[in-house]
Amino acid sequence: MRFLLHRGIIGLLAGLLSSIALSVTITPSWVGVLLGLLFGGCYSLFFRPTPRAYGDSLMVATGLGIVLWMLFTILLLPLLSGTPPQWTATEMRNHFPALIGWCIYGTGLGLLVQVGNDLSLRYLGTEVAQPVPQQATKTHVVILGGGFAGVTTAMQCEKLFAGDPSIELTVVSDTNALLFTPMLAEVAGGSLEATHISSPLRTSLHRTQIVKGQVQEICLEKKQVTLASHDQFSPEKTIRYDHLILALGSVSNYLGLKNIEQVAFDFKSLAHAIRIRNHVIDLLERADRETDEATRQKLLTFIIAGGGFAGVELAGSLNDFIRGSLIYYPTIHVQDIKVIVVHPRERILPELSASLAQYALERMQNRGVTFKLNTRVLDADSNLVRLNPSEELPSATLIWTAGVRPHPLVEKLSLEHNSRGAICVDKHLAVPGASQLWALGDCAAVIDAKTGQAVPPTAQFALREAKTLAQNIYASEHKQALKAFHFDALGTLCVVGYQTACAEIKGLCFSGFFAWLMWRGIYLAKLPGLERKLRVLSDWLIEIIFARDIVQTLDVDETYSPAKIQPSMDQPVQQAQLHPSSYPQE
Repeated sequence: MRFLLHRGIIGLLAGLLSSIALSVTITPSWVGVLLGLLFGGCYSLFFRPTPRAYGDSLMVATGLGIVLWMLFTILLLPLLSGTPPQWTATEMRNHFPALIGWCIYGTGLGLLVQVGNDLSLRYLGTEVAQPVPQQATKTHVVILGGGFAGVTTAMQCEKLFAGDPSIELTVVSDTNALLFTPMLAEVAGGSLEATHISSPLRTSLHRTQIVKGQVQEICLEKKQVTLASHDQFSPEKTIRYDHLILALGSVSNYLGLKNIEQVAFDFKSLAHAIRIRNHVIDLLERADRETDEATRQKLLTFIIAGGGFAGVELAGSLNDFIRGSLIYYPTIHVQDIKVIVVHPRERILPELSASLAQYALERMQNRGVTFKLNTRVLDADSNLVRLNPSEELPSATLIWTAGVRPHPLVEKLSLEHNSRGAICVDKHLAVPGASQLWALGDCAAVIDAKTGQAVPPTAQFALREAKTLAQNIYASEHKQALKAFHFDALGTLCVVGYQTACAEIKGLCFSGFFAWLMWRGIYLAKLPGLERKLRVLSDWLIEIIFARDIVQTLDVDETYSPAKIQPSMDQPVQQAQLHPSSYPQE
């Protein structure tokens, strides 16, 4: 309670000082001061800063200022005055001074709250050190998976066990970086550089041992994990554990369609996005010099299986990229391009409301994307995609986003699984019947303790699951009561094309340019690391002025198979595999 009181006071003082910027741009000025106090207190209470992380605090608070500008100046003020919000360029220019004021307010708030919390921590001791359990041997916490769930669990454990030498933390991942998956479609569409959305694990985790490798076997009886050898000269490695956390993520589910599994592009890792982008560029190069009309149409038809978030965002990004690149290919015309989304249900984006899904459908159709609803992909080869009931589409590109399943290692464990193959866990995220075994994220069947409903396998829920699980690991070591998992979703965001998005926040629906700005502001703030935030922001600013780059990073003159990259333990990053010889040949 004392800690929360100190943070609240710091937030109010920081909000009061920062509100000077709002009082200049908001009339009457006392409204700006009042808003500054309100948002300052809320920011300090809900955004707990990491000690001395000034860069991150500045970026997060500035991004929050942009979001507040959109919510208050663009949306709320017109509604209170009885007029609908206007999105014209003239209106946006009129609101630009208010944007500057909110940005200055956010920057000042982030800086002052960070300084205040650091001083409070140093001189008032608001962070009470927890007693270290007395034990002769160390407790080894092993986390399998370097995705959102695994890395966030490790970061939370580092905070909770700070200064406790009896706890050893290890993350095992087949990649050395955390992929920010919400921006993966922008890499495939050429908006962002691949490395800008990946953060090295070693820069995020400071007291955790990082082990890069493939898990070959999990022995629950012996409490050990075996890693596969890299080559004939390196032996297998065994890691013993006291607590084992399964955060292995998921892999694509091809529903037993072997031919599709052989020819389709996957879309779950950084390497997949890079390969899709380079494949698209290669087809444009080939189509530009192709004289046979049938072959040319096959090269310029791009099929995406699945109309969920991944498929729709990828379709929108690729459609913008392909059509925007035609300025470099004079023989290819806009009407030659076909981007087709095949979806087995009646409407796309089932996670959103029907009205937003319809909005996304219409906007993407207006931009040239074709949708085939109530349709499934039945079979495919390198030149043809077969749909039900009896339609055939000549195409050299099939991208699969039509389903996932838990990592194969999870399916091999002799534990209780749900219908989709995920490990069943109790309300504390512990695996029943197994000692000190925990699971979360895509590989776990998590049930909300309050609602009794299954939790969706999304990054938003994985982050909150990680916080609860880390607290339960701490409670388990200190003989305290475990915490049941409960989380109310904050909202859903989906980009359907450049400057167009859909957003559903706590029951409120937004769409268009405003939702797109909201998407970019929120995810830029959530992107880990100041350096990555600045790199992504610079990519976005460059995109405003220049066309997207069409330089290939693969030597496409060699034959390579599109989809067969080894499944990742946590689904994100397959880093730096930029030569065809790095991929399995077929």
